[in-house]
Amino acid sequence: MAIAASPWADSPLSLIHTPQFQTNKTDIFTTGATHMCLLHNAIFRGYNSIIHQASAVEDGQDKADFIGYCLTWYKFVKSHHDDEEAVLFPTVARLLDDKSVFSETCAEHKAFLPGLAAFHDYLAHDLDGAPLNFDGEHLLALMAAFEKPFEYHFRSEIATIAALADHPNAPQPGSPQEAEASALFKSWGKSTVSKAGTFDVVPFFLLNLDRSTGPNAFEGGRWTSWPPMPAPVRWGLVNIAGAWNSGWWQFASCDAAGQPQTLYAMRTEEPRAN
Repeated sequence: MAIAASPWADSPLSLIHTPQFQTNKTDIFTTGATHMCLLHNAIFRGYNSIIHQASAVEDGQDKADFIGYCLTWYKFVKSHHDDEEAVLFPTVARLLDDKSVFSETCAEHKAFLPGLAAFHDYLAHDLDGAPLNFDGEHLLALMAAFEKPFEYHFRSEIATIAALADHPNAPQPGSPQEAEASALFKSWGKSTVSKAGTFDVVPFFLLNLDRSTGPNAFEGGRWTSWPPMPAPVRWGLVNIAGAWNSGWWQFASCDAAGQPQTLYAMRTEEPRAN
């Protein structure tokens, strides 16, 4: 089924180009910002997939599953934010001996968190366990209220991290401090998604990573093997861990192989199963 027949998850929030793609730099902060960017793009695809499908979800089990999908997106965003402020930002600030380095970034967090909380409260509490009462138009209004500060922050944070390469206290190449910073970004990147939830956030993340290749793929498909993990491990996280909430993932932007798929609620060419 051709994706062109329906909107896909690369809009309305356009994907963020990675600093490595834009500059070809390979320093630790450009690399760290690039990996953060790829994670942010998975969050953007999740956001976009919700935007396009919210008003098209049918009654029945689809609404309950879509609510689960949306709440997983919320959990992904909130845990990502919390982990940054608790672990990543303080550690980088200490490394650079600069307590102010993420002050603007933290202020950006505060700008969209109230709207994000309203999104969560509607789905988790206001519906009072009655998914048939889900109102897609109301959810879209809640998302519109925080979209601008949310999008601004997720773009700005990438530029902020990449710019740390020019900080006066940036570690020198080959120094122990550079090795420490590199290890920090690698360990944080590996743990931040997995500790958020193996049976919900991890499948959500992997099913919103575009692994397609070719000239029309994101940045020419150069990130098709990111994040690096053995194929059997990835398969297990998608197909075994993901089986716990399998109905939720039908709304994801990509299939189990990481290939873009027509968004479930937008499909009109084949029968839909409830």
